[in-house]
Amino acid sequence: MSMQSIERQFTRIGARAKVHPPIARRWGTPPEVSIDIGNDAEGEFFDLAIQPKLVAETQVIDVQPSMRHLLLMSRQDDGKHKFLCGHDERHWFVAAVPERASVSSVKTAFDALKPTAVRALENRLGVKPRKRNRRRNEAFIRQGEWFFVPVENPSFVDKRLVLRNEPIARGSGKPHMCEEVVRQGGQLVYVSNQYPNGVTEIQRRQMISRRPELRHLHWVAQRRNPSVFVRGRVRHPDHKTIILNGWHQVLMNTENESIAMRHVAFTD
Repeated sequence: MSMQSIERQFTRIGARAKVHPPIARRWGTPPEVSIDIGNDAEGEFFDLAIQPKLVAETQVIDVQPSMRHLLLMSRQDDGKHKFLCGHDERHWFVAAVPERASVSSVKTAFDALKPTAVRALENRLGVKPRKRNRRRNEAFIRQGEWFFVPVENPSFVDKRLVLRNEPIARGSGKPHMCEEVVRQGGQLVYVSNQYPNGVTEIQRRQMISRRPELRHLHWVAQRRNPSVFVRGRVRHPDHKTIILNGWHQVLMNTENESIAMRHVAFTD
């Protein structure tokens, strides 16, 4: 597709798009494809920086004007990458779709972005197809990239670990503030400025035995990949506040499983 053709497809969902070559950087080479949400005097727009040689390999493969969503595909040397572009409550967004999923439409992109546990629960509860892409159905309540799934056995949640007015966030995104949060389970790791990703207790002992000076670092015990449970109000500046009556497990969408995520500059 041409730059103008891509931009016209975005107008069908009520959005503006600006397609242009990547801007040269002083340090490093810009990515061949980058998608972000920009803002100018007219409001938000989709900012697509695409190398000229790849414009013809970029196309919109499905448009759903009534849903205000479309599916964009970019063919690159390492395969086909797909992006769900649309409007969620108050703002435009873009999400990279996992490559392992066979996605050809907006609907299948929505499904691919759901955690496996959410799709399994929808099937078990017999959620009707017309309800599966809503922000709320019998299986979950969604706010942005987070799915909140009702806990069947509330006694499983350790109330002694409750934190109040606690943020949950993905990467550099704006946090979702939760009235009550419990984090439990997961792997115990120790984090410091030099080891921000954390090391296990055994790894820390081995490191200190080789380099005794490391014992003087400020180590903080944390849990890696814990189960997270939320109750009460969940607030975010870009979304309507939701109220969770009873404990809900927090599950993130599957965008982080996609290679294409490296092309997305947008964070919620």
